[in-house]
Amino acid sequence: MKSGGKVEEKLLRKERKYEVEQRMKEKRSEDREVFEEVFDQTTLLTIYDLLNRGVIDRLHGVVKAGKESRVYRGVDPKGRDLAVKIYLTTSAEFRRGMMPYIQDDPRFLQARQETKSLIYAWALREFRNLQKAYRAGVPVPKPIAVSKNVLVMEFIGKDGVPAPLLKDEPPKKPNQTYNHILKYVKQLYQKADLVHGDLSEYNIMMWKNQPVIFDISQAVPSQHPMARTFLQRDIANINNYFKKLGCRIRSLEEVYKWVTKVD
Repeated sequence: MKSGGKVEEKLLRKERKYEVEQRMKEKRSEDREVFEEVFDQTTLLTIYDLLNRGVIDRLHGVVKAGKESRVYRGVDPKGRDLAVKIYLTTSAEFRRGMMPYIQDDPRFLQARQETKSLIYAWALREFRNLQKAYRAGVPVPKPIAVSKNVLVMEFIGKDGVPAPLLKDEPPKKPNQTYNHILKYVKQLYQKADLVHGDLSEYNIMMWKNQPVIFDISQAVPSQHPMARTFLQRDIANINNYFKKLGCRIRSLEEVYKWVTKVD
């Protein structure tokens, strides 16, 4: 019976894997090795669960690939585009990179010992940070669902084409965009109690002439020991980018005081 149970479980896993692959479009465009790296057994079962729950109906190709994650274009049962972010559960580099952001975070005390648990906690952290930012009125992708190492969000773009990054498409009204971004940094701090921690032209999209902030997993609470340093770096990055566009820039000290001042 025990052996039979194992066989049944193995067959069930194969069936689930087959169903996930059947509901993935353009999967053949990916290198098979890359596919296997991203869609390990646990990830396949997680995707299968999201398909069964009706969160995702279909999964298309990669729209963004990084060392720590891949973002796929998904479609929900109503035909709306989704961004499906899959964190790679085998990324040792990822673990090293996230340590400055979690070393004083009690939510990660137990998860630190095991990479997979750490990545699950990190995905949940990004989901919760997005929820806080979205509720605070900061323009971020709307969070939809999270399960283990898979995060499902609103897709920013049209017809499966993601919105361009700020670095690739300078705004038509740079001074206005500069002020909007600083306002969102303040909203994030004052209303969501968060500091982005890695804000730059590389993680701001331009959509319908408006900036949309993303990659918010590393955001820390305003009381985090490194919050001041991270906030100053965020402001410096934004100032440096818009200075190159010829904008009139406010000093780092002035912006920092304005962002952190209690109205």
